[in-house]
Amino acid sequence: MNMRVVFFVLLVFAVLPTHCAGADSKAAEVAKSVDDDAISPREGVIRLFDGKTLGDCYTWLKDTHYQDPRKVFSVVDGMIHVSGDGYGGLVTNKRYRDYHLVLEFKFGERTWPNREKAARDSGLLVHSNGKDGGYGGMWMPSIEVQIIEGGTGDFLAVSGPDVDGKPVPMTLTCNTGRDRDGEVIWKADGPREVFKAGNYKRINWYGRDPDWKDEIGFRGAQDVESPHGKWTRIDVFCDGGHIETFVNGTKVNEAFDVTPRAGRLQLQTELAEIDFRRWELWPLGKGPKPEPAK
Repeated sequence: MNMRVVFFVLLVFAVLPTHCAGADSKAAEVAKSVDDDAISPREGVIRLFDGKTLGDCYTWLKDTHYQDPRKVFSVVDGMIHVSGDGYGGLVTNKRYRDYHLVLEFKFGERTWPNREKAARDSGLLVHSNGKDGGYGGMWMPSIEVQIIEGGTGDFLAVSGPDVDGKPVPMTLTCNTGRDRDGEVIWKADGPREVFKAGNYKRINWYGRDPDWKDEIGFRGAQDVESPHGKWTRIDVFCDGGHIETFVNGTKVNEAFDVTPRAGRLQLQTELAEIDFRRWELWPLGKGPKPEPAK
């Protein structure tokens, strides 16, 4: 047989499975590859911040992308210092799954134009997958554990496209109730509801003040985060599709059947100065007990 014909036949068979694969099987393949690629701490703690460098991470900013000419992210006095000048994140190069995450933060004094008098805002983004800046040019699609004055512990859908332009599938199931204004709150003994990116914006932590205002220094009657100027500790348990969040040792939110179940981690910059001094992943069942920051 002519060698050109042989080559053509082999090429057709090499390409054919890709073209024949359905959208569902491709999505399942992508999800499986993300899970298989993810690291889970098994033997001991993974310290994402060593107190000296930004570690195995890269920066993404809405305006300068992979460059950080203004030093929005830096290490100062053994802490990750986030100036807050702009929107973006510090992103892990590796993907992670099945871990107990411990994060300690403290807001600074400076805020930036458009949010100078608004509640100080940041966030921890877990299970991040897809395109850098996929959400409004700012963050990789992910599930957010909110860090904001009065709302630390809320769950938000940070939706957006994958690298191929298709939406990253994002769902979670929560036991819920409604506050006085009809907003969704986590309620441990409430009925379960399924939420998908596009039909929800936020699932409030159980004690979020119904009179919450987007104003600097806001503090609700039930807030468990530390007062401004003090350190707050967040513990996030990610176990397959189950996420539990604790703030200063108090359980504030929980989700089941979460998709995605693994991904990169991001620390946000969102027009407010903030410092992080502890960022680590423990094996499930082997980490420290959730408690207030010391």
